Amino acid sequence: MPVAELERTQHTAVFHRILVATDFSEPSRRAFHDALAVASHDHAAVCVMHVLERDPHYTTLENPPELDALRMDAERHMKAFVGDLDAEHRIEAIFLPEGKVADVVTSIVNEEEMDLLVIGTRGRGGLEKVALGSVAEELLRVAPCPVLTLGPNTQEAAAQERAGFQRILFATDFGRAAGKALPLALALAGAHRAKLTLLHLIPPMPVSTASLNAFAPAAAAADEVIEWEASMRKVALRRLEECLPADAGLEPEPECRVGMDFSPQGILSTAAQCHADLIVMGANHTASARVTAHFPWHTAHEVVCRARCPVLTVAG
Repeated sequence: MPVAELERTQHTAVFHRILVATDFSEPSRRAFHDALAVASHDHAAVCVMHVLERDPHYTTLENPPELDALRMDAERHMKAFVGDLDAEHRIEAIFLPEGKVADVVTSIVNEEEMDLLVIGTRGRGGLEKVALGSVAEELLRVAPCPVLTLGPNTQEAAAQERAGFQRILFATDFGRAAGKALPLALALAGAHRAKLTLLHLIPPMPVSTASLNAFAPAAAAADEVIEWEASMRKVALRRLEECLPADAGLEPEPECRVGMDFSPQGILSTAAQCHADLIVMGANHTASARVTAHFPWHTAHEVVCRARCPVLTVAG
């Protein structure tokens, strides 16, 4: 057996059952091909689903007349969507349920024991995001499994030709969601033999902070800011290093970075500097995921919409 094939069969699979949720758009197509690449690497099963959303005018009818037409149309699009696959990329199951997208997708993930959800989104921020990206962001916050999202700026790469992920950026705020995402980042780095970069961002000290004396000379104030930044960097770097298990055994050796920047720009800038082909981060739960999904300045939304590589999120 060739060395490359032997290594391929010996690595530990991270994902076993992958669900692709599609609306048949171009972002969905790119997400689908990325899902196939991940599945090929892990020998994972792939399922595809499209949710039928009935016209609100027919919600009082048990069997609305337009639902059959929607299903027939979806079946035609689904056949075209998966029709050009070769034998290596066999689809295990296709689902065409009816209902609210986030609710139905979550139900399928639970019932079919999926361990990865893959979606594409066209959300671009502002008012467009409410119409085009809110469902995707709601999914990444409520899905009971990790979500791999391809945003509108994700580079068109030949996913089926790349040999797994090569450079992974794990962005952490040391919160609960990030804590749940960390083992996944470590597992992916190990399985793909990828360069893992751990990143924590510290917002710059505001000029009006109460810790500075308003009547102090400018030089003294500047010295205090420099001292504060150095102290914060040291603490954050130590916490990042503590994230790495002593027996992680990752090759190449992981790198820890601390930046003085606002999220998400700091995450995106670091991803560009590292040439990351995957960003891993937590998505914190809130009282109402549907409401939070409409705040365009939120970190998770901004990273997904502006990243030039896929973003893997884990809900906290």
